[in-house]
Amino acid sequence: MPNGAQALIRTLVNAGVRVCFTNPGTSEMHFVAALDSASEMRAVLCLFEGVATGAADGYARMTGRPAATLLHLGCGLGNGLANLHNARKGKVPVVNIVGDHATYHVKYDAQLQSDIETVARNVSPGFVWTSQVTSELCRDAVAAVKAARARPGQVATLILPADVSWGEGGVAEPAPDIAPPPAADDAAVQAVAAAIKAGGRSALLLGGMALQDEALFAAARIAAAAGVKVYAETFPTRMQRGAGLPTIDRIAYLAEMASIQLKEIDTLILVDAKAPVSFFAYPGKKSYLPHDDCTVLTLSTPAEDAAASLAKLVAVLGAEHAAPTLAPAERPGRPRGKKLTAEKVCKAIGHLLPENAILVDEAISSGLMLSKFTSGAPRHDLITLTGGAIGQGLPNAIGAAIACPDRPVLALIGDGSSMYTIQSLWTIAREQLNVTAVIFNNASYSVLNVELERVGAERIGPKARAQLDLHGPVLKFAQIADGMGVPSTRATTPDEFTDALARALATPGPHLIEAMVPPALSGLKLKLLPHLLGSLDRMPLSVARMLKRKIAP
Repeated sequence: MPNGAQALIRTLVNAGVRVCFTNPGTSEMHFVAALDSASEMRAVLCLFEGVATGAADGYARMTGRPAATLLHLGCGLGNGLANLHNARKGKVPVVNIVGDHATYHVKYDAQLQSDIETVARNVSPGFVWTSQVTSELCRDAVAAVKAARARPGQVATLILPADVSWGEGGVAEPAPDIAPPPAADDAAVQAVAAAIKAGGRSALLLGGMALQDEALFAAARIAAAAGVKVYAETFPTRMQRGAGLPTIDRIAYLAEMASIQLKEIDTLILVDAKAPVSFFAYPGKKSYLPHDDCTVLTLSTPAEDAAASLAKLVAVLGAEHAAPTLAPAERPGRPRGKKLTAEKVCKAIGHLLPENAILVDEAISSGLMLSKFTSGAPRHDLITLTGGAIGQGLPNAIGAAIACPDRPVLALIGDGSSMYTIQSLWTIAREQLNVTAVIFNNASYSVLNVELERVGAERIGPKARAQLDLHGPVLKFAQIADGMGVPSTRATTPDEFTDALARALATPGPHLIEAMVPPALSGLKLKLLPHLLGSLDRMPLSVARMLKRKIAP
């Protein structure tokens, strides 16, 4: 009869968990040894726990199925919390396996002893469980997988004491039954339809699973038939976009701009989304962004099937044959000039983005123009920073590339955020993943310079400015990548960057391009403001001028 760890891994495989991102320690050695007992389980070593948790997040975003992590005690879990937070905010399924001391060893309060359950509940509020006996371990694992895969998806944390892992008598369990999510009930659909038919300005706000093609087309038909505006949440978990798909604006990050988007909306209809709020609180500014007279209705919750719910609304509104507005196939030209800027990097990406790519966007301020330049590119998936805890992008790229080995992954990362999980490059090289990482090196936490002004801080002196500056020394990412086994190049002109990107996309495997650019938000240039809003060139210049006066330093 297998030991607990062997039976646990077989149970995970039976339940459809086929990848485990690991950063193990002594307490997990029996689990590590058991990995060879199941050929179906791929084990991917990560040099930092935040890489393992972010990779599991990226894998689940692209497959809809959880991967497992293997973390060492409470300290290892603590190191992985930031990207588990992002997964929780994105409603992403993850099965977290956290090793613990043997049950009889806990009373000695050894050096690495900690309260793992309390730590885990911050990111795994719906399921935290410590297995106590080997005979029940696999049933506990089934419960964890079932909890992770329920709608909405969640991080499920199973704590594995060492003696439960090495104990004999483990019995593998079959896959759990996962009930499909229901569509919205008829009353909710009728209430939304009545509000749309009553007149006024209505808008659908799509999030979660509502940003994939079936739901997108349904929402676009409703928009065409009933004059409804359609928005996407600011930071989507996974959004399908590009030529031939409906064009949908995202709610702006800056609250002042989001308020303008929502100013004339009388009825806001939520589809697998929450009502928009400001990312942070600011002195004298609203946190809840719909205006006071806006009615907020829910068509479907994250626990319901967004596509099926929208299909019901299409039928009630008689919009089955409405022609949705689709993004035309169009690309920007090759960027020109002698000076490389973040805008020109985004333009080059739009110029070259291949069919069926996965675009991971953690470019922060440098990615402001990405939406404009890729809206008509070949169809692709977009992954964004759902929880705001930076360091997500490179790990997400690992998971996405393992989930979809036949698709190119392009990860756009800010220089400051890349350093949170730069160890990802080693795993990308070790696994020979088809990932091209673009790091915008502007030697600054650029977005925080804007935030420093917006929060109303006074007397901003040299010590304050120095906390947001990455000069002295400037990081050399091409050299860092070379040291981790990823072929790399540094680009200082538009031609250098475009040529390097073309070579990387034509040669599957790991690549890194270090783009030397100035800060994109310096002075919040007027020409960037329309694109910050999300409605691109349709934003009135008068509004842009007003916003520049209101929020620029």
